[in-house]
Amino acid sequence: MKELIGEVENRQGELIQLLQKLICYKTPAPPARNTEEAQQFIASFLKERDFIIDKWDVYPGDPNVVGVLKGADSTQYKSLIINGHVDVAEVNEDEEWLSDPFSPIVQDGSVIGRGAADMKGGLAGALFAIQLLDEYGIRLPGDLIFQSVIGEEVGEAGTLECCKRGYSADFALVADTSDLHIQGQGGVITGWITVKSRSTFHDATRKDMIHAGGKLFGASAIEKMMKIIQALQELERNWAVMKSYPGYAPGTNTINPAVIEGGRHAAFIADECRLWITVHFYPNETYEQVAKEIEEHIKLAAQGDIWLRENPPIFEWGGSSMIEDRGEIFPSLEVDENHPAIHTLMSAHEVVVNKKAIVDVSPTVTDGGWFGDAGIPAAIYGPGTLRHAHAVNEQVSIEQLVQYTKVILSFIYKWCHTRK
Repeated sequence: MKELIGEVENRQGELIQLLQKLICYKTPAPPARNTEEAQQFIASFLKERDFIIDKWDVYPGDPNVVGVLKGADSTQYKSLIINGHVDVAEVNEDEEWLSDPFSPIVQDGSVIGRGAADMKGGLAGALFAIQLLDEYGIRLPGDLIFQSVIGEEVGEAGTLECCKRGYSADFALVADTSDLHIQGQGGVITGWITVKSRSTFHDATRKDMIHAGGKLFGASAIEKMMKIIQALQELERNWAVMKSYPGYAPGTNTINPAVIEGGRHAAFIADECRLWITVHFYPNETYEQVAKEIEEHIKLAAQGDIWLRENPPIFEWGGSSMIEDRGEIFPSLEVDENHPAIHTLMSAHEVVVNKKAIVDVSPTVTDGGWFGDAGIPAAIYGPGTLRHAHAVNEQVSIEQLVQYTKVILSFIYKWCHTRK
């Protein structure tokens, strides 16, 4: 195994070329619907190495690819999912890149191009590890499942579709940006809160509904939404005091009133107002629990207002796409530091990097939460830093890319040689 890991160093030029090839496929989301060619390349790469390929459209032009390499004795040995998303962050025309974002360059010890850090570096390292295992004729006893999914950047959850399709394993590793930290994550859910009047009124009737003696039971939905926002702020402050999680600064769990829409035009009292909120929660919470908590708090606040009591707020949570239905869910993920796969990964990291492995929590979200939601033990572990992800001149350190590839190669070998 030592000789095989040494090949990563010796052939890092091939690893860099593989990453550059992946970056050359233009897969930004939005606009999305553009991953077919990249996914076909990955499917062919895996098929050439004896993986059974399952490729299906999640959206037209955006297929998932799952490759399964059956183990020599899969009933007796542990199985592994390696997961990554092929879509990358959008690029704006006015951004000043050193070169075309999809024509990657090597400069100052880094590969620069859109997706280098988030997360085609992770995909390239895992694919190159698979290539080396195949070239050396190593037959793994346990199953290895490689998932290249779409939609992570816009909440389209290609990983959720893999889970729905029945793919499972004893452990899942998400090769997303983590600076080689072994990470869990909090979660995110978006929601719409709607305040809607049962009646519609002319602007000239406002004097009759806000002053004593007017005798008109009406109100502006926009003004009533202000009370909802105040109640959300109260709950957010309460969370900052009453909730905490190791590795997170106090108040990381937030309720952001991101978008507000309301009213018809100036001749009407606003009869409807909609608020789009983004909620961040901790790894030991579920999106169902958090949504219920917000609903209960808002409903209680509404009971204190005569008009809202008769026109209660309406809640819509989540969604399957920020593009299609303006909604998303990223479940949280807790890492069990005592899980044998985590010990195996820590050991592989410490041998390669010659430093103690760091197990912590990501300040952002990935598809990793869908594995936790499905009951599959998982962790995030990949090259690149969040400082470079989504940035102009996005880049990944070649040294770290090589280290990651060595670690993932060792981890795949050891975990798939672990008896159940």
